[in-house]
Amino acid sequence: MSAGALPFEPAKATPTRRRKLALPGALIAGLLILAFSLTLAFFPSLFAPFDPLKFDYKAILKPPSLAHPFGTDNFGRDMLSRTIHAYTLDMQIAFFATIVPMLAGTAIGTIVGYYGGLLETLFGRLVDGVITFPFIVLVIAIVAVLGPGLANMYVAIGLVGWVFYARLVAGEMKVQKRLDYADAGRVMGYGDMRIAFRHLLPNAVSPALVYWMTDMALCILLGTSLGYLGLGAQPPAAEWGVLIAGGKNFFTTAWWISIFPGIAIVLTGLGFSLLGNGLAELMKVKR
Repeated sequence: MSAGALPFEPAKATPTRRRKLALPGALIAGLLILAFSLTLAFFPSLFAPFDPLKFDYKAILKPPSLAHPFGTDNFGRDMLSRTIHAYTLDMQIAFFATIVPMLAGTAIGTIVGYYGGLLETLFGRLVDGVITFPFIVLVIAIVAVLGPGLANMYVAIGLVGWVFYARLVAGEMKVQKRLDYADAGRVMGYGDMRIAFRHLLPNAVSPALVYWMTDMALCILLGTSLGYLGLGAQPPAAEWGVLIAGGKNFFTTAWWISIFPGIAIVLTGLGFSLLGNGLAELMKVKR
């Protein structure tokens, strides 16, 4: 043994080949559909051939053609342009209707799951009261009281939606706070908020992020449903629910008014659902 060497010197690690991260197919498909949707949402004027609000009484209820690939509505407005411009509003609904519930629910769930006790009991009673009623019924009831419009729809979804995020995060926090690294933080004298939000939350937030993707798809469906009922976006706004509602009286003679916005809803919802499934597979989250 050479001078200065340790008697039990560890062997040098041999270089290993890095494993390539294989992205789930659902995640890739969801990202592609989402990229397509966001492109249309941010740059609708680049793809829409006409003004979505301009009346053309010489082209009323024209079927799909080269001039109007998605046909026209009962005011002669180009349905391709209106469907494309609706991406902007409906993607806004998906984001703004979910971001506040997600952030608020995550923060509340972190506190509830970390402290537990009476706080957890009270939160459990609140959750039981909320999930007793269907989500969409509660939202419609609140919007009916507040009045139609997107702002009131956001308020209604926010008042109800945060509960589901809080429940997911609280359940994960109960698991994380019992692990050794949480005890190590307490031994080192860290405060509760630092332990909970800086150390435990990053390991507990995965289910909430996966649910967020699915929730955006659900909020698009909810937003279009409220728009169809006259409680969400209001005419003449280019919004998929409004477009479908405008074509319901002409479905037998001008089916294209409702069909193409419906296809856009299904495609966008599918994108968010695939993205959620891909994230769940990537993060090993049970759904």
